Amino acid sequence: MDAENGIVGFCFLCKEYKEDSILTCIEAEMPATLNALVETRESSDREETGYWCSECCKSFSNHKAASQHFERIHGPDKFICDVCPKTFKSRAQLRNHQKALHTSGNQLSRVQCDICHKWLKNADSLRKHVYRHQTSGDPHICDVCGKSAPNSVALQSHKMFAHRKTRSFECTICNKAFKRAFTLREHMTIHSGNVLYSCPHCPKTFNSSANKHAHKKKVHPTEWQRSRKEYESKFLRERPESATTIYSVCDNAMRPRKPFLLLGVLVIWVLMTYLAFMRTTRLSEPWRDNRLMEKVEHFEENVKSFTNNRETLYRDIISILRKQYEHRPSEVQPLKPLITETTARPAFQRPDVLQPISVAKDGQTIDAAAPALPPDTDGQPDADKVLSKFQQRYINNDPAFPVIPVIVFACNRISVNKCLDDLIRYRPSPEQFPIIVSQDCDDEPTRNTILSYKDEVTLIQQPDQSDIPVPPKEKKYKGYYKISRHYGWALRTVFRQGFDSVIIVEDDLSIAPDFYEYFLGTYPVLKRDRSLWCVSAWNDNGKEGLIDTAAHDLLYRSDFFPGLGWMLTKDLWDELEPKWPKAFWDDWIRQPEQRKERACIRPELPRTRTFGKVGVSNGLFFDKHLKYIKLSEEFVSFTKSNLTYLVKSIYDEAFLKTIYQSPVVTLDELKRGIVMTREPVRIAYHTKEQYKRATKSLGLMDDFKSGVPRTAYRGVVSFFYNGQRVYLAPNANWKGYDLTWS
Repeated sequence: MDAENGIVGFCFLCKEYKEDSILTCIEAEMPATLNALVETRESSDREETGYWCSECCKSFSNHKAASQHFERIHGPDKFICDVCPKTFKSRAQLRNHQKALHTSGNQLSRVQCDICHKWLKNADSLRKHVYRHQTSGDPHICDVCGKSAPNSVALQSHKMFAHRKTRSFECTICNKAFKRAFTLREHMTIHSGNVLYSCPHCPKTFNSSANKHAHKKKVHPTEWQRSRKEYESKFLRERPESATTIYSVCDNAMRPRKPFLLLGVLVIWVLMTYLAFMRTTRLSEPWRDNRLMEKVEHFEENVKSFTNNRETLYRDIISILRKQYEHRPSEVQPLKPLITETTARPAFQRPDVLQPISVAKDGQTIDAAAPALPPDTDGQPDADKVLSKFQQRYINNDPAFPVIPVIVFACNRISVNKCLDDLIRYRPSPEQFPIIVSQDCDDEPTRNTILSYKDEVTLIQQPDQSDIPVPPKEKKYKGYYKISRHYGWALRTVFRQGFDSVIIVEDDLSIAPDFYEYFLGTYPVLKRDRSLWCVSAWNDNGKEGLIDTAAHDLLYRSDFFPGLGWMLTKDLWDELEPKWPKAFWDDWIRQPEQRKERACIRPELPRTRTFGKVGVSNGLFFDKHLKYIKLSEEFVSFTKSNLTYLVKSIYDEAFLKTIYQSPVVTLDELKRGIVMTREPVRIAYHTKEQYKRATKSLGLMDDFKSGVPRTAYRGVVSFFYNGQRVYLAPNANWKGYDLTWS
């Protein structure tokens, strides 16, 4: 800041104040500017220097401090209050003024738009928002991020540059690419040295229109405000209301294409007239109605014929296989049937409902159920193998009624009876849902508890009870090695029987009344959509207060593998079996190499709940989280519901549109209950720290597995808070999960 702004330089060599723009120092014997005099003085004597304010005579040690003092104390006001006409020299003074006079609860008073009733943070935001209403007749909303644009051209530009990342303009010198032509033009000034913009109020020049605008707003606020009002009044006077956008587009961009536009409108009008009048009259003719009914009847006959042919085909296959078996040489002993007939069951008896058998007292088990898989099947005839597997897949050989075994994994909990009681109580059909208990650990009391259910369940025992070699550093994790070995053996054993899918249940789970209905209803979706790989009855955030307790039928897709009551198909097992891990199978299955960007189906209200506090993985975690899980108590007929919305192609479009059209609120606003709407809202996060802070504050699970948050789909976690749907979501241009977040 020179003398013209009140800063006086004092030269200690000639003992004089230097105020003119061009000065002469007697001691230096040369004309110079104030800065040159200071440099001359500093080179000769750095101990004696001084700057004085001509307004208050305050002294400073350097030029910068003196300039800052003059701007702060004696300079012009640069900041204008949005509410009242007061002006201030610093942003801090403006902020203190607004807090003191224009706030409610230490926050700037929010204002509402009278046109669309949207709430804005302050009067300045309202002014800009109303200006958009004045320059656009119809709303132009981005369907990706929800941002509004003043016209269709601006909306198209926003989508192209903000979401498609189009960079069509490239510098011929340094090959740097830009979104817009004027940005390239401004960039070229770096290479050419030309000046594009200049301030109309001072000699300062700029190579960027943004810098010029910021300069005018900061240094010349009064002139900037006046010019902006003049522009707005002129714009609205010449092109009022919604005609502005249409006029500008037609007048500039579309003028050469007016004849084509008129021709297109004429063609569309003719077609609409034809469809509205001529087409309606012709279709109402009786002979056309009769022809349509004939087509419908013909289609019904084809469907019935197809159904009858399919049933006939199944019967023929069964007959052929049985004849092959009956005509085998007598020296081949027929395989003993897997199940014996019993009168305890009603009319229909499935071959895969396994019955108890007796074993001598010197054996391991008395009155044990027959094993689901014979110890050795190598000698079994091929035809019998095919017949056995074919018959076990469907009820009455109908693929619409698959047989889905429920495998209960047990070890040494005698409380397994609670789990089995629920499974038997709510089971709609023993033939369709045979219960197979697979026991490890060789615990006698637990085995006796299982055997007490007799023919209601089938017991199979993991035969390998040998000690597992574990690395020295992982001795304390030996239990996880045994669990993984047990799961691998049981799944291999059951799937070898030919089942198409199985439901996995741990021995410490309670189930909801519609547990079986839930899996039966989602089974067709799981088989149809290759982007799905499991159906789970569990919700990791299923605590009361975080879920909508009235949304019993609400289901989601989830990138996070939930477990705890889940269904998988034989196709998935065939993929996982060759590389089944030695330990920590649940963490292993969540890795990207296994998940392959596939998802699971999960419910809003959990259909399972754990009661096992003691175990390999529980303990303190049970007291802090698991015991608060809310189990659904209402029966939902999922088999009669249309669940095609869970198919990826349908789900993703609706899901993303719902998320990113929801208004954004802050964590503090949600916690304090000052959200202005009861519609779904969104909390944005950009870093791992922001996510963990939000989840801990709201009571959600905050951990990651292979970079995936619990219950998340495409990074979005859906939950309920204070009776309102909330989405904790990343940016709309989310690129995928980050493994470093685990």
